[in-house]
Amino acid sequence: MHGTDRHFTLSIKPEPSDAFFTGGLFLESDAVPTSFISLISSKACSNSDRISCSSWGCNKTPQFEIFRRVEEFSCKFGGGFLSLSLSINGNEGDSGYVRESGEILGQNGAKVSEEEVEAVVCKEKENVRKRGSAAMNTTKHLWAGAVAAMVSRTFVAPLERLKLEYIVRGEQKNLIELVKAIAASQGLKGFWKGNLVNILRTAPFKAINFYAYDTYRSQLLKISRNEETTNFERFVAGAAAGITATMLCLPMDTIRTIMVAPGGEALGGIIGAFRHMIHTEGFFSLYKGLVPSVVSMAPSGAVFYGVYDILKSAYLHSPDGRKRIKHMKEEAGELNALDQLELGTLRTLLYGAIAGVCAEAATYPFEVVRRQLQMQVKATRLNAMATCVKIVEQGGVPALYAGLIPSLLQVLPSAAISYFVYEFMKIVLKVEST
Repeated sequence: MHGTDRHFTLSIKPEPSDAFFTGGLFLESDAVPTSFISLISSKACSNSDRISCSSWGCNKTPQFEIFRRVEEFSCKFGGGFLSLSLSINGNEGDSGYVRESGEILGQNGAKVSEEEVEAVVCKEKENVRKRGSAAMNTTKHLWAGAVAAMVSRTFVAPLERLKLEYIVRGEQKNLIELVKAIAASQGLKGFWKGNLVNILRTAPFKAINFYAYDTYRSQLLKISRNEETTNFERFVAGAAAGITATMLCLPMDTIRTIMVAPGGEALGGIIGAFRHMIHTEGFFSLYKGLVPSVVSMAPSGAVFYGVYDILKSAYLHSPDGRKRIKHMKEEAGELNALDQLELGTLRTLLYGAIAGVCAEAATYPFEVVRRQLQMQVKATRLNAMATCVKIVEQGGVPALYAGLIPSLLQVLPSAAISYFVYEFMKIVLKVEST
């Protein structure tokens, strides 16, 4: 005889026909025997929250009902009390009279009404829905940053190539001569050399950077309980976002630098460069230049996001800005994505360009030192300070700004397009504010 049948046999003594019994079982979510589960069969009834169950024993047919959500109740209260009513008829074919209890015992033995349990279940469902919505919003937020990076980097890839020629190869030619030399030796596609690796590096970098900045800024605002983010909070959030993105994305930047350097063509692309570095210098060679990268990206992120947000805030608080926001609210249902930009198209591009130039000019020497560190081999590797001194000794202080002009020419459109596409994609993807 099965354990469940034995339980009902001991609990139910032979009584006259149509006897009625009430009782219950304490159920733990991890302690319900398989034999008990196998005896439960769903039965159509008017209340979809309950199921009818049967157990056969003593030639009688006890009938009872349990709640479908008993497992959910036990998650909250540490164990559910399965309340049931039994009715035994003389004829096995009769379904009998069934009555259910509307109460459940909590972990401390106190009775909990069905309404209270229902409220708990609804709250848990709402929490699950919110978590799913937050995860989807995060994904869309990251995609907005990634698309912005893809578009902007592809557009300015030729200028990025010129900058690397000055920094990595130490080119002494003027800009026009360098353009002619690349076009003659590699053709038009030479200006987009390494762009795929650059996208693979910058797409996740910008995605993390934009998302981290918005998240950090939002959290700082909650902590300070101010009505609006202060300039200090903007700079702190920007610095933290730059450090976060750098820590996660530096390996791809290192591989790209090795590929563009002299002899990089022989390594066989991204995978070949990755294998070469791992076999010759070890895994941590992918993080060469980490210290100057972090040191440069902290102020760079602070200036880039801080300047843009300051300019944006100043405009939105101006009479023209208030007028534009009022107009957007009045015409909310009729505006396209471009018209929904708070700053408008031209102002978004302009403020993004200004922020990018300020950040690049403030941190460019760190960029030069970082690139030189990534080029060094293990046998002759120097630390960041020694590398900086060596650069100054060989070319003077101007050597720390080698390639600044093409870099600024690259940053102007890159930062402008990047911020514009990011703001545009947030509207298209319906990204909610964090």
